[in-house]
Amino acid sequence: MAAGPPGSRRLLPLLLLLLGPALGPALAQGLGQTRFVCTSVPLDGDVCAASALGSGSAEELKGTVLQLRETVLQQKETIMNQKETIRELTAKLGRCESQSVLELPGEGKGRKGFSKNTMGDLSRPAAAETLSQLGQTLQSLKTRLENLEQFSRMNSSSQTNNLKDILQNKIDDLEKQVLSRVNSLEEGKLSPRNESEERGKIESTLTSLHQRISDLEKGQKDNRPPDRFQLTFPLRTNYMYAKVKKSLPEMYAFSICMWIKSSASPGMGTPFSYAVPGQANELVLIEWGNNPMEILINDKVAKLPFAINDGKWHHICVTWTTRDGVWEAYQDGTQTGNGENLAPYHPIKPQGVLVLGQEQDTLGGGFDATQAFVGELAHFNVWDRKLSPGEVYGLATCSSKALAGNVIAWAEANIDIYGGATKWTFEACRQLN
Repeated sequence: MAAGPPGSRRLLPLLLLLLGPALGPALAQGLGQTRFVCTSVPLDGDVCAASALGSGSAEELKGTVLQLRETVLQQKETIMNQKETIRELTAKLGRCESQSVLELPGEGKGRKGFSKNTMGDLSRPAAAETLSQLGQTLQSLKTRLENLEQFSRMNSSSQTNNLKDILQNKIDDLEKQVLSRVNSLEEGKLSPRNESEERGKIESTLTSLHQRISDLEKGQKDNRPPDRFQLTFPLRTNYMYAKVKKSLPEMYAFSICMWIKSSASPGMGTPFSYAVPGQANELVLIEWGNNPMEILINDKVAKLPFAINDGKWHHICVTWTTRDGVWEAYQDGTQTGNGENLAPYHPIKPQGVLVLGQEQDTLGGGFDATQAFVGELAHFNVWDRKLSPGEVYGLATCSSKALAGNVIAWAEANIDIYGGATKWTFEACRQLN
C-alpha cells in the first residue's frame, strides 16, 4: 500500500481521537485481545520500516547479551584454572625454598627446622655472621693453646710440645680455609651445595681440634683446684651443653650465683635451665633476642636489671623465697634490683634435670639453637637459702672465705660436658687478686 502524503499522516491521530467512541466497539470486536506497542517514528520516516527495524534490533541485542554471558563464563573458568595453577606453583616453590634453606645435603630435618648439628643462629645466620662465629672459635682455640704453652714451659715435655705444634698448624690451616671461604663468598663462587660441604669440613675439623685440646688439658687437672675451671660455649648451637649430675631438691628458697662472660648478640642465651616432669620451665635464666635477662620460676617471669653483655667477666646472683615470691638480683657484688610476687608459695620441685648452656623444651632435651648460651661460665653454685649481701659481696670479690653452694657446688666431678663445650682454667679471680 502506498503511503499518503505527510499531511494525511499528521491528521491520523486527530481522526482516531474524534472517531474513537464510534469505532472502538468495532475494532475491539475485530481485533479481540490486542496489545498496541508504540514506536517513536520521525516525521518523514517510514512506519513499516521502523517497526521491522525495532524488532530486528531486539533480536540482535538478545543475541549480543547471550554472547557476552558466554564469554564471561569462559573467562571465569579460565581465571579459576589460572588460580589453581598459581596455587600449585606457589606450593612447589615453598617446598623448594624450605629444602634449600633448612636442609643440608645428606642431612635430615631437625627440631623446628634446624638440622641436628647446626652452627645456626636464628634459623640460618648470614654468611658474615657464620664467619664471625668461626673467627671467635679460632680465637678461643688459640687462647687455650697459649694456656697449654704456659703449662708446657713449667712441665717440660717433648710430647706436649709436639702436640702443641701440630695443633697450631691445624689452626693455621683452618684460618686459611676461612679466608678462602670469605673470598669465595665475595666473588659469588660458592653454590649452596659447595657451601654446605665446606661448612661440614670446617665443623669436623673444629670438633677434632676441640677434642685433642681437651685431651691435653686433662693433663692439667692434677695441678689445679677442682673449682678452678670454666665452661666455654663458643658457638650458638643446639648440641653444646653441660649437665649437672645432681638434681635439685625441693626448695622453698634459693640463691644461685655464677661468673659469666659474653658479648653475644642478640641476647646471650640461656646460662642454665632446670626442668622437672610436667614443667620444662621450673627454673630458668635466659636472655633471648633483644629482651632483658629474665628468670622464670614455674613459667612465671621477672625481668632482671643486668648489664653484662660487654665481653667482660661479671659476677651475678639471684635470690628468691617462696613467701610472697620475693627476689633480689646482684651484679658484681651490688644489688641492682628486687621485686615480689614471683611464683609465690610455689616450692621448686625435685627430681629434675639441670642443664648449663641450653633451654629445655622437654625434660633433659628439646634444645633450640636460638636460645643457646654463647660465652663463658664458671663457679655456678646453688644454695637452698637466701644469701646475705655480705656473702654475695664475698663471692664477687673472690674472698677466700666465700662458701661453695650447699646444694650444687662448682666442681669438675659434678659436671658432664657434651657437643664440644670445653673446660679450662678460670682466670677471673686471678685478675681481681
